[in-house]
Order: sequence, then structure tokens, then C-alpha cells
Amino acid sequence: MTERVPARRPRYTLRVRGETRALGARTWLMGVLNVTPDSFSDGGRFAAGDAAVERGLALFEQGADVVDVGGESTRPGAVPVPAETEIERVVPVIAGLRRRGPGLVSIDTTKAAVARAALDAGADIVNDVSGLLFDPELGGVAAAAGAPLVLMHLRGKFATMHESPFYADVGAELISELRAALARAAASGVDLGQTLVDPGIGFSKDAAHSVQVLARLDLLHALGRPVLVGPSRKSFIGQLTGAPAGERLFGTAAAVTAAILQGAHVVRVHDVALMAQAAKVSDALLEAGA
Repeated sequence: MTERVPARRPRYTLRVRGETRALGARTWLMGVLNVTPDSFSDGGRFAAGDAAVERGLALFEQGADVVDVGGESTRPGAVPVPAETEIERVVPVIAGLRRRGPGLVSIDTTKAAVARAALDAGADIVNDVSGLLFDPELGGVAAAAGAPLVLMHLRGKFATMHESPFYADVGAELISELRAALARAAASGVDLGQTLVDPGIGFSKDAAHSVQVLARLDLLHALGRPVLVGPSRKSFIGQLTGAPAGERLFGTAAAVTAAILQGAHVVRVHDVALMAQAAKVSDALLEAGA
């Protein structure tokens, strides 16, 4: 069993387009913006460019520090999307948010070509749910741009990652495999001071694994990098509560609170305005020594 470290929130800084941004004094909110026709959570309501930009602006108004734009569904059974199609989906939205949005924009992709086009269009952060397993060149793209890079834990491909996942010790294996992701990033020329780690709640993990990861999130502080967590509307909440994806608000709030009290720096959520309340209360509790 991996030894726990104290559940506190270390302070870090990231460089974003020449500015230094502090992480740790309060929780950052990353708003989810799926511009796909087959999103598990919103059914493709924001797939069209104009609607997606307006949705992203609304997320900023609700309190999002970052809007995370994704053009390929990662739900089980999703059909892979060519880079060209993904670029066509995300670039107009990112460009529109860069022109009109007050906050940061991230690109949620596993492809170097998409990341490059997104950064050229104005994205600030690269969010790779494969932890540089799918496209090794993606690290070099982030490094060349000097952009922060999120490395998420995942095993296998999107289509098969939920088929009988097994861990002898999910906490220990998570740490080991995220260390490997950080090593891949360093080998690609990425400044590790520009990285964040994500335990990949719901990715290549069943409901019990996701609960264990969330309960032991403090282990990730041993990696020495800011922690991003994305529990929003995930299937483990549905399995615990019986609620469908669109009705997992309270379960998500509980998961967000648990993550912050164990030192999460960023929470990736769909319902930004309401999760902002959960984050403010959780931040106050964390500051008080919870």
C-alpha cells in the first residue's frame, strides 16, 4: 500500500502566454465545452460553431477560469475522429473564444496536429487525456509553444478501456503510470514546471476504482505537480446514485468537494455556476484546516 502524504494543497505557478499564473490559493474551474455530435453529457447541443462560442462565453460568465474545448468524444464506443474533422470542429470555437472570452482556453485532444492548430487559433493549454500515449509528437507541440500540458492517466484505447480494468493497487499504479507520463513529457522537451496531472476518473477504471482514486487523491501530491480532477457527471456517480448523466449535479458536487479537500488545484466540470459554490465552500474548509 502506498503511503499517504498530507492532504494539503501545494502552491505552483504556470506560465501562460508570457504571464505567470498562481495555482493553489483557490480552486480553478475548468468548464467543459464538447463540440461533438455524440457527447455523453449534452447530446451534441453545442456542436455548432456559434452555439459553442456562446456556450463558452456563458461558462466564463459563470466563473470558469478555463474553457476546455474538445472535438472528439471519449465515451466508451465512440467512433475515432480524423484530425482534420477535429480541427474543423474546434478551431472556429477557440478563435471565437480568444476574440471575445475573458479567460483561458484549453484544447482537449490526443493529436499533435489538432493541438498545433488549436494553439495557433489561440488556445492557451493542451489537455491530453492519453498522457502522451496516443501521439508522442503532441508533447513537442506543447513544448514548442511553451503551453501548459495536462497529462491524464489512461490505459488502452477509448473503445476498450472499460473492458474489465484491473489494478492490484490502484493508487500505487496510478502514481507509477503518471510518473511515466511525466517522463514522456520531459523526453519530448516539455518543461515539467508546465505540467499538470489528472488521475483520469472514469477512464480505464470501473466505478469502484474511480471511488478509490477519489478517496486517495492526496497520493498525487507526491508527483510534485498541480492536480486536475474531472469527476463531472461521470458514470461512477450514476452507478452510486442511479441518476442519468444529466441529473448527477449533487453527486458531482460531492465529488468536487472531496477532490478539493484533498488538494485538487483544478476541477473540470459542466455545471460551472453551481460547482463554483461548492468550490468556494471547499476552499474555505481547506483554508481552515479540513
